Amino acid sequence: MSTAFTHLLLKWNKNSNHRPMPWKGELDPYKIWLSEIILQQTRVEQGWDYYEKFVKKYPTIFKLANAKDEQVFKLWEGLGYYNRCRNLLHTARYIVDKYEGIFPNTYEALLALKGIGPYTASAIASFAFNLPHAVVDGNVFRVFSRFYGIATAIDTKEGVQLFNKIAFENLDKKKAGLYNQALMDFGATICKPMAPLCHSCVMQKTCVAFNSNQINVLPIKLKQIQKRKRYFDFFIFNYQNNWLLQKRGNEDIWAGLYQFYLVENNSLLPVNHDYLQQVLQNQLALKNKEVISSMVSAPVHQLLTHQQLTIRFIEVALKSKPAVFSKAIWVPKTKLRNYPFPKVIIDFLKNR
Repeated sequence: MSTAFTHLLLKWNKNSNHRPMPWKGELDPYKIWLSEIILQQTRVEQGWDYYEKFVKKYPTIFKLANAKDEQVFKLWEGLGYYNRCRNLLHTARYIVDKYEGIFPNTYEALLALKGIGPYTASAIASFAFNLPHAVVDGNVFRVFSRFYGIATAIDTKEGVQLFNKIAFENLDKKKAGLYNQALMDFGATICKPMAPLCHSCVMQKTCVAFNSNQINVLPIKLKQIQKRKRYFDFFIFNYQNNWLLQKRGNEDIWAGLYQFYLVENNSLLPVNHDYLQQVLQNQLALKNKEVISSMVSAPVHQLLTHQQLTIRFIEVALKSKPAVFSKAIWVPKTKLRNYPFPKVIIDFLKNR
């Protein structure tokens, strides 16, 4: 049986929800999954273009599963959180191998796939197969916390259990996909984190937060993310217009992407003669006579979920190709665009 909240939400969805998105109403589980992975940690406005590019280049799960890793990473370039891309490839190949390219149609089987958590499994199950599973994410926490006036912290075990229970109780079991999409749209366009549209909201008369002046108080979150500070100096070695590249490993941020020679420090060190000698001569055995010139960029700051990066680019023109880099990748400047880079390097290259 629908609750008062459910009735109002579906009424709003029918009469007032005109939010366009290319995956809205999609029934193909492959495309639904693709959109959900892209939208993890990503705004709709940014993910939209990536979704359309992926669907065009890889219209089926078979096309994606057979693609080369670097081609997929290149298409993903700039979207961030690259572990999503690695999981995307792994799961596409797994579904092709184990399920002959047919997506599993139960919540439990979807949840068992790499890169798919409870929210994504619920989204695919409800949107593709109309199974009665409620999606629970930041939008849902916020909407229900305000509507019911719930002060239980959303980042506690008690809070997660409570909001999951409430989400299931409000779910329209016969129209799960329609309901879940309506709830997502309502949280994104009406019950927004900042400056919600309360005075034009259909929930206004029954919303506890609105009627008790708690809109800007709820939801409650206890834990604060402690960001780790890191300092990166990228040395751009240039020999006859060929630039040295490294491929990052899988144990850190930007796994599998390319970068320039990286020196990580514990603080932002002054780039003076001693520092350059320490790196170029002591670390890389590059003599002064092998260096034509060097230039240092201003620091660039980038915030990740758990890390705060301070990044500089130090360009070093070389007279010869050093023996220490005999097995390194040297790429002509004109072909750098063929390699997937972290966004901070993409932005740097745009001005070169």
